[in-house]
Amino acid sequence: MPTFAYRAADATGRRERGQVSSTSAEAAVRELETRGLLALDLREAAAPRNSNGSPFGRRRAVLEFTRAIAALLPAGMPLARALQTSISTTPESIRPALEVVRARVERGDELAAALAEHPRLFSPLYVGIVRAGERSGALDGAFDRLAKHLEHEDELRSRLVSMSIYPALLAVVGAAAVLVLVVFVLPRFAGLLLGAGAALPRSTAAVLTFATGVRESWRMLLLAPPAILLLALWLRGTATGRALVARFIIRIPVFGAWRRQALAAAFARMAGELVAGGAPLLAALADVRDCLADPVARDETARIRERVREGSSLNAAIADGRFFPEVLQQLVALGEEAGRLSDFLLKAAELLERRTERAVERLVALAEPAMIVLFGGLIALVALALLQAIYGVNAGTFR
Repeated sequence: MPTFAYRAADATGRRERGQVSSTSAEAAVRELETRGLLALDLREAAAPRNSNGSPFGRRRAVLEFTRAIAALLPAGMPLARALQTSISTTPESIRPALEVVRARVERGDELAAALAEHPRLFSPLYVGIVRAGERSGALDGAFDRLAKHLEHEDELRSRLVSMSIYPALLAVVGAAAVLVLVVFVLPRFAGLLLGAGAALPRSTAAVLTFATGVRESWRMLLLAPPAILLLALWLRGTATGRALVARFIIRIPVFGAWRRQALAAAFARMAGELVAGGAPLLAALADVRDCLADPVARDETARIRERVREGSSLNAAIADGRFFPEVLQQLVALGEEAGRLSDFLLKAAELLERRTERAVERLVALAEPAMIVLFGGLIALVALALLQAIYGVNAGTFR
């Protein structure tokens, strides 16, 4: 359905701009008239892109939009009006997409369905919580929780970025130093040492052979970054690629456990919100399955739902797969026994989110000493190999 950008005036003469989706320009004019607006200018707009702006800018814009909605809905403002007011507080880069969302809501579509059309702006977790709020009739509470969740994520991301600046600089400087050493310094030493006529130790010969190979094949090495970029685009842009990456990450010894914790937190968060909103467990699990972005977690959720449909308890279905951490199964079992499944699912989500955050912070904190040890070890290896060769040449000279 085409989207039209318009300039219009209401009965008081106040002018406004926006976008409206309709089957034709005439239908768009009629839709504006039903809102009490007189179209002054109407033209077909280019389709909005979900990737407008940088990822950081998009996240900040979505946070501002969510804060505004969370403040307006509890005041009793209608959803469409709240959306229109909130859009005015967001950057220009994402307004076209939000205008399309507002237009769909005004036509009677669900807000969650409209948000899901823009996956680069609104994550599956975001859409899932909004869907839970719509179905429970507590959309204002859903946006309030979303605003707090996004603010917490923004604070965590800021801390991690601050912690990552020094390790990143250290990695760049260390890599540049090793590259200069291998490409320019070592070949000169190779000529001097070989010209001395002395037999080189094995360690020195290996280092010099590696340096010579790098220098002679630098043109081939230039092809590595574009090849890696193309591979990354394929892995991210295709369902097969995303599935391969997801299964690979899950199998990494330490990172796989952290990834499972993060996926379990997302599963518990969406399931808890949906069940708390009054959704039946099977329907909630179906929505969670559809909202999860990770293909492995999506398949696991489908398996859990099938077991529950067959009559199994949720905690037993989770335990059978052994994919999610054991703590999730234990808290779900307590929630089922106490008749407070949604509360314990949300508690499990908070616990797993905190564990994941601490793990990521420890990983970033360990990056600095790891870089120092890695590059220090490489330089020490090269220096020792050269010193051993120089010592051998000098010893042969004095004999």
